[in-house]
Amino acid sequence: MRYASLFEPIQIGKTVVKNRIFMPPVSTNLCAKNHYISDALIEHYASRAKGGVGLIITEVTTIEPVYTYLPGDISICDDSYIEGWKKLSDAIHQYGAKIMPQLFHPAFMAFPLPGTPQLVAPSNVGPYYAKSAPRALSIEEIHTLVKQFGQAARRAQIAGCDGVEVHAAHAHGLLGGFLTPLYNKRCDEYGGDINGRLKITLEVIEEIRRQCGDDFIIDVRISGDEYSDGGLNINDMIYVCKQLEKAGVDFIHCSGGNTIKRGSSMPAPGTKQGSHCLLSEELKKYIHIPVSTVGRINEPWIANELIENGKADICMMGRANLCDSEFANKAMNNREDEIRPCIGCGRCLTGVMFGKPVGCTVNPSVESNVIEKAEEKKKVLVIGGGPAGMEAAYVASQRGHEVILCEKESELGGLLRLACVPIAKQDLSKVIKFMITRLKKTDVDIRLNCEITSEMLENEFKDYIVLGTTGAKPRIIDAFTSFKSTMTADDILAGRKVTGRNVVIIGGGSVGCETADYLAPLVNDLFPANRNVTILEMTNALMTGEGGAAKSVLTRRLMEKGVRIEFNAKVERVDSDHIYYSQNGKEHVISDADTLVFATGYVPVPIQNDRIVQIGDCDSVGNLKDAISSAYQATIHL
Repeated sequence: MRYASLFEPIQIGKTVVKNRIFMPPVSTNLCAKNHYISDALIEHYASRAKGGVGLIITEVTTIEPVYTYLPGDISICDDSYIEGWKKLSDAIHQYGAKIMPQLFHPAFMAFPLPGTPQLVAPSNVGPYYAKSAPRALSIEEIHTLVKQFGQAARRAQIAGCDGVEVHAAHAHGLLGGFLTPLYNKRCDEYGGDINGRLKITLEVIEEIRRQCGDDFIIDVRISGDEYSDGGLNINDMIYVCKQLEKAGVDFIHCSGGNTIKRGSSMPAPGTKQGSHCLLSEELKKYIHIPVSTVGRINEPWIANELIENGKADICMMGRANLCDSEFANKAMNNREDEIRPCIGCGRCLTGVMFGKPVGCTVNPSVESNVIEKAEEKKKVLVIGGGPAGMEAAYVASQRGHEVILCEKESELGGLLRLACVPIAKQDLSKVIKFMITRLKKTDVDIRLNCEITSEMLENEFKDYIVLGTTGAKPRIIDAFTSFKSTMTADDILAGRKVTGRNVVIIGGGSVGCETADYLAPLVNDLFPANRNVTILEMTNALMTGEGGAAKSVLTRRLMEKGVRIEFNAKVERVDSDHIYYSQNGKEHVISDADTLVFATGYVPVPIQNDRIVQIGDCDSVGNLKDAISSAYQATIHL
């Protein structure tokens, strides 16, 4: 076994877990009405247990009925929930895995459903994005909540769960809010200093132990450092973890950052793997219970290294196991080239925030790895070898069809090869490599340098089902091509053209911003050879429609590099040496630019033939997730 350290059993309290791959909480939006456990949720977690995960910590599980974290989260707030939890724990245990709900009270981060009373908090201090001030909890209310945590844990135990996780990280929710000095401004026994801020969490642990006994795992999720001025730091948390160990906690789930500083707790794509491992390594020096680490641990080699090198005892791998439910089994059996690569994009949670079920950019079938054979074998032609084409060809072949994939270029990958080029986008190359490797293990006839003609469709492929995945091309504004040097963002990323030193990019979407990032100097030191880059964006925001850590980190990097960003800026006209744009009713001119770059979106490039089913960008321009999902949906029932 290549990753022996990762698959060594570990003792957690009085329980032995079969390996060091734990799945941390990842919201799914798969619950039944009123936050009950659903069959879909059971299937979701059971598939990860079947895939070899040692222990699963479920998504946020609320302990009382008044405040909701997300409308699609689960609960264990009264005895009526026990039956569903029993079904879930039984489904997990049949594969030798352990299960623990993450107990949570959202407090000042509760979802404002109609009828929700004023939000509560440690103090009358809410997060910066709050729309109304919360009220501080009374001492009596705190005591009630402590009992509710214990009662929720007892229900989990009755249902057969192996333990519970107490969430006190990220300045998040009730306990995280009490622990951080960013939100806890109390001057009574539950505030004032670190012991006061920790008091409620210690009382919750004591209550869970009282109700559930010693043969029940309790872990606490903490931020080893909040990476923020005025927040918790590693010195605070060494002390906190010592107190948690004394209180009877069985292991520490060490995360980092907080919900205020985007990208600190859930790191952005392209950032280092094992993002919080230095914190877990430091904590391990001072406590004697196991310590887990979390944060962009997406590949088996890094997880094994973290454990083997003493950075942590356990690796929490959420998005990796979401992306490929068989991650652990494939790693254990030295089949890592078959692991579907998580690119850390965060789109798994984007839809959840808007009420959609959890999804994945790279895996369009998050809930099932089974592709059933078709009743009738057919002949299928796939035109185009980008991600949509490769997905369509693979799924069609798994259905049992005879598949030919034709790509007019000399290599597969399409525009995704260009998407790998910008800074922090290198993980996309893993997707191409995975899809090609997977495809070559099938019976698909891959024909490169093969451009399909009408004659070929009428003759050689006359009895084939034809799927078109011919992608899109950059939109060029012809009226602006009179400028002395114009090119598309794709021209730059493909190495076809080189810009001058003074660059103007039309378009502040993802492509425009990533291209600006690629062109701008790594260090904004005014070195004479540095490029001066300007983005002209028509709207009042960058990367409209994008969100999360990736957008935040890229925006900050552009600003640090000195990229000039003009919002509400519409290019009106150009001549060979000048670029004229309007902004807030005034006309401005850029006279020192030597290169004008188009990053104004893409237009579909379909093959005009009624027989062809258009898939992906050639049908409707979208993102990578859209392309792969549309190909999967078009072929899964073919």
